[in-house]
Amino acid sequence: MSLSTVIFFAIAFGVVFFMRLFKMGTLLAFLITGVLAGQHVFGLFELSGAWTFLGDLGIIFLWFNIGLQINMKRLWQLRRTIFGLGASQVLMVAVMLFPILVGITSWSLMGTIMVALILAMSSTSEDMQILIEKNQLQTPMGHQTFSILLFQDLLSIPLLAMLPVMTGKSINLGASAIDILVMSFGLILGVIIVSKFIINPLMHVVAKVKSQEVFVLAIMVNIVVWAIVLQKIGLPPALGAFLAGMLMSETVYRHQVTASVEPYATLFLAFFFIVLGMGLDIPFLTKHYGMVLIGVVGLVLIKFFALYIVARVRHVSNKDATLMSLILAQGGEFALLILQTMKANNIKAIPAEHQEILTAIIIISLMITPVLLFIYDWLVKHGKIFNSASDKKLSESLTQETPQVIISGFGRMGQIIAQMLENAKIPYVAIDLNVDEVVMGRESGYNVIYGDSKKKSILLAAGFKPRKTRAMVITVNNEVIARDIVETMHSMLPRIKIFARAHNLKSANDLLKMGVKFAMPEIIESSFMLGENLMAGLGVSRAKINSVVDDMRADDYAVVKQRIGNTETK
Repeated sequence: MSLSTVIFFAIAFGVVFFMRLFKMGTLLAFLITGVLAGQHVFGLFELSGAWTFLGDLGIIFLWFNIGLQINMKRLWQLRRTIFGLGASQVLMVAVMLFPILVGITSWSLMGTIMVALILAMSSTSEDMQILIEKNQLQTPMGHQTFSILLFQDLLSIPLLAMLPVMTGKSINLGASAIDILVMSFGLILGVIIVSKFIINPLMHVVAKVKSQEVFVLAIMVNIVVWAIVLQKIGLPPALGAFLAGMLMSETVYRHQVTASVEPYATLFLAFFFIVLGMGLDIPFLTKHYGMVLIGVVGLVLIKFFALYIVARVRHVSNKDATLMSLILAQGGEFALLILQTMKANNIKAIPAEHQEILTAIIIISLMITPVLLFIYDWLVKHGKIFNSASDKKLSESLTQETPQVIISGFGRMGQIIAQMLENAKIPYVAIDLNVDEVVMGRESGYNVIYGDSKKKSILLAAGFKPRKTRAMVITVNNEVIARDIVETMHSMLPRIKIFARAHNLKSANDLLKMGVKFAMPEIIESSFMLGENLMAGLGVSRAKINSVVDDMRADDYAVVKQRIGNTETK
C-alpha cells in the first residue's frame, strides 16, 4: 500500500471527524476530501480511469436508489403533495431562472430550457441525509421536502429523454416535446409490465435459494443489464439504473432490496462525491471566481425565495418553509450527471466553458448547504430567529369541534376506535408521529394530525380543553411512551378517564397503578375471545360463557393473575 493511500484515508478520517464534530453532513466531507486529494491541492491522486469508474458506479447506485423510491402505489397515495407542491416548486424555480438565462447567455432554446429545469432540481442524496441526520424525515416538513424530491426524481425521466433529442441539428420544440412525452410514458408503462411479468417471477426464484449473496448479485445483474439496454438505444446508462430501481420498487421484495444494497450504495456514493471533488478545477475557478461566486449566490437565493413563496402559498408555516427552502436551495447531482453526459456525447446545447462553470456552481452550492443549515440551527438555538421552544402550528390538521376523545396512536387499533367514535357521532382527534399514517388517515377522512402526544403544546393545539375533553385512548405499542403520555395527561387533567392498550398483565397493572381507568392486556383479551368461541363451539350456553369470562375479568383479572402470575407472558 502506497503512502498516498495512507495519507488519503487519514485526510478522509480527519475531514469527516471534523465535520461530524460540528454536526455537518458527511457528503460535504467527502467532497472536501476529493478536493484536497486531487491534483490541484496535495496531488495524491490524478483523476484516472479507476477513480472515474468508481464515480460512475456511485452515479449508477445513486439512480438505482432513487428509482427504488418511485413506487406507483406510493406515488398515488402521495399524489396531492408530489404533484402539487413538487410541480409548483420546479415550475416556479424554472420560470424565475429562464428569463435570467435568456438575458445573460446566447444558448439555444432547448439548452436554456434544459439548464433551467436541471438547476431547479436539488440533491436527493444530500437532502435525504440532512433530513435523517436532523430527525426531520418523519415530520410534516420532512414529508413535504421528500415529496418535492420525489417529483424531481420523476421529472428526471423526461429530462434524460431530452438528451437524444438535443443531439439533432434542428430542433422543433413541438415535435421534441411529443417525442419526450411518448418516450417517458413508454418507459413507465414498460416498467409496470416488465416488473409484473418478468422481474417479480425471477426474484421469486432467486429468493427461494435463501442466499444473501445470490440475492445481491441478482440485483447487480438487473442494474447492469438495464444500463446496457438503455445505452444501446441511445439513452444514458444512468436512466437504465433508474429504471432498474423502479422495476424493483414494483416487486414485493422492494424493502429487502433496499436493505441489501444500502451498504454498497453508501460506499459508492462516497466515491462519487470524492471524484466530484477531485474533478473540481481549482485554476479554472480562480480565473473565473467572480462569475462562479455570482452564480452560486444567485442560484441559492433564487431557489430559496421560489421555494419559500410556493411553501407559504400552500400554507406551510414560516419556520418550516424557511428550513425546507434552505435544504432544497442547492443544485443537484442530477444536473452534474446531465452536464457530464452532454460533454461526453458532444452535445453542444451550451458552450463547453459554460458547462464547466455550471458544474463548479452546482458543486459549491452542494458544499455550502450544510454550512447554511449550521448557521440556521445556531440562529434558531440562540433565539435570533423564530422561537425554538414553541411547537409549530398544526394548520390543516385540526377540527373546528372540540374533541371529547383524544386517540394517541393511529395504527390499526386507533383507526378502528376512530371509526367507532365516528359511527357514534362522538368528536375525537387522533395524534400520531408516523407521517404516512397521518397522510393516509386524513385522505381517508379521519381527523388525525401529526404530533407527539407526550407534549402538552401538541395536546393543547389538538383541541384539548379540561372541561370538554372527556377521555383519552392510548393505542401506542410502546409501554414507556404510554406511561409518558399518561403522566403528561394527568399533569393537565388529573381526573380524565384514560383507556390504554397493554401488551400483557404486567404492563396493564403498571398502567392501572398510574391511574389509568382501563388497561386492556392484548394477550389476555385475545385469549378470552378464542376461549369464548371454543366454548360456544362445544355447545356451552352464552350465559355460562359470559359468567366465566366476567369472573376472570373481575378485580382487574385477579383470577388470571393468581394462576399465571403478574409476569411477562408470551
